[in-house]
Amino acid sequence: MTAERLDVDGLLADPATRIVVCCGAGGVGKTTTAAAVGLRAAEVHGRRTVVLTIDPARRLAQSMGLSELDNTPRQVKGIDGDNGGELHAMMLDMKRTFDEVVQQHTTPQRAAEIFANPFYQAMSSTFAGTQEYMAMEKLGQLRATDEWDLIVVDTPPSRSALDFLDAPARLSRFLDGRMLRMLLAPARSGGRSMFSLVTASFGLFSRTVQKVLGAQLLTDLSGFVAALDSMFGGFRQRADQTYRILQDPQTAFLLVAAPERDAVREAAYFAERLVAERMPLAGLVLNRMHRTDVPALPADESEAAADALTASGDSPLTADALRIHAALVRQTEREQRVAATFTDAFPAVPAVSVTAQPADVHDVDGLRTIGSLLA
Repeated sequence: MTAERLDVDGLLADPATRIVVCCGAGGVGKTTTAAAVGLRAAEVHGRRTVVLTIDPARRLAQSMGLSELDNTPRQVKGIDGDNGGELHAMMLDMKRTFDEVVQQHTTPQRAAEIFANPFYQAMSSTFAGTQEYMAMEKLGQLRATDEWDLIVVDTPPSRSALDFLDAPARLSRFLDGRMLRMLLAPARSGGRSMFSLVTASFGLFSRTVQKVLGAQLLTDLSGFVAALDSMFGGFRQRADQTYRILQDPQTAFLLVAAPERDAVREAAYFAERLVAERMPLAGLVLNRMHRTDVPALPADESEAAADALTASGDSPLTADALRIHAALVRQTEREQRVAATFTDAFPAVPAVSVTAQPADVHDVDGLRTIGSLLA
């Protein structure tokens, strides 16, 4: 790799860095990287750190020795707190976060109406984009409390993580859409029923939509929209505020990839998007890279020596070791070529390699090792 080396310790030590967002394709060690970054920030740099995972997999809890994670930060035990740092971890619960937003921004009576609405029950649990928008809400909540020195966000696989960036704009389009404006018309005019003929055009519209959706679903949707009417502006405002936070220099995006073509292609796709959105791309983490301690011995020479030893019948173990070395050299060269497709395209993006480990990381000691390799 010819790119400048990423100074992870410098990034984590800088008090101006308040948010680190780890993103990348699935299966590249992104969650492990986020946890290792959070642990190192707490132990080495004495920062009060929280790791927020949006990925519902349980790997983060397991690696930190926690039985489970939920919507409330839980302190990780067994870390070195001599520098005054703390490490906490949590997993986004999108329905609970949506409930918290409703409770915070409306009256108890109106909140009860919203919670009882079937459309809200479905939307808060399964509606496309709700998870990503609620992730933005939760990040905004964590940042607003000013309780944390550093927030580390572990996003879903990268195409889903793009939804994380798109959530504010998508929500605004949804709330400003023609259908919702028409559904809101009866409520805003004081009509008793969603089928009140506020205008002839709305009556035609409601009858048409009723045929498509069904009367009950349309009534549920109308009630939901009317109940949340006073909150819509707040949704947009908070989402836009969080989006601006992501564009601020206090935030650092770390792209995580493995030396595989698809993973590096995903990282490049995401890097282009971050540049286009003017978001601070701090660097690339290349996980599970292989290396050899004898780089001066080329693969072909190693294989030739192994063949000569096999032909003479001498030192079969040495011949095997030479062949293993040759295979490792070829794998290392192949990984470097794959990595170069990113570093050549983005020469200004610093990068760091993390050596492949003999086993999966499953505890705090393993996370410390990854953190040391990152640094």
